[in-house]
Amino acid sequence: MKADANVGQIRAYYRTLYRTWGPQHWWPGRTRFEVIAGAYLVQNAAWTNAERALGRLRAAGALSLDGIRRAPLPRLQSLVRPAGYFRQKARNLKGFVKFLDKRYGGSLDRMFLQPTETLRQELLGLRGVGPETADSILLYAGQRPVFVVDAYARRILNRHGLVPANATYDEVRKLFERALAGVVPKPRKPEADCGAAAHTPSPMSRAKRSTRAQAYNEMHGLMVGVGKQFCLKSKACCEGCPLEQFLPRPKSGHRGL
Repeated sequence: MKADANVGQIRAYYRTLYRTWGPQHWWPGRTRFEVIAGAYLVQNAAWTNAERALGRLRAAGALSLDGIRRAPLPRLQSLVRPAGYFRQKARNLKGFVKFLDKRYGGSLDRMFLQPTETLRQELLGLRGVGPETADSILLYAGQRPVFVVDAYARRILNRHGLVPANATYDEVRKLFERALAGVVPKPRKPEADCGAAAHTPSPMSRAKRSTRAQAYNEMHGLMVGVGKQFCLKSKACCEGCPLEQFLPRPKSGHRGL
């Protein structure tokens, strides 16, 4: 019964957030490879720092498969330095391109013809790719209906009493996917798009995708908005949060972290 209640509550979160903030235009990017590179660069980094690294790659003519192939490793490390862990991230970007060349002849089109679960396992086998990065690539570059679970989503659900802190990534992912089954994001006028974490529309954020993938796309962006503005890592700033109405009633007269 509790599992069914959790599904219904997450669905209510989606409806409330989308009504309040509208489309979030995730993932910002011009090409599929830019999205993939961003998924690597944003690991353990603020998006603003990943964006700086992407801008440096673009300015150097290296924000492409061929650009990564051609760039000497020390040069690539220098370009992605703003994203932090620059040695590992440069090496991992090189590793992705080598994987694509060896397995798919350097073609993203061929790679994304693979069944979702097959490709997910292949991505998870690459250095520097965990479940969140793999699912970001699948959802945002491949337009596959796979929900991306990040620290924001886990924190919000834990503080709302929907999942324990030790819930596995796949447990949380499947909970979101059950909750969003059948949800259809409704078009909104541009002037109504005022989300907390909304990006400027981009070619990739407007790419064609299934209704289910679009729902996952929007919910992930909306949860990021809650996490960045209200459900902070250091404390919960609940006043004014669109999800405040769903908080469990505190037993001790105050809300904990």
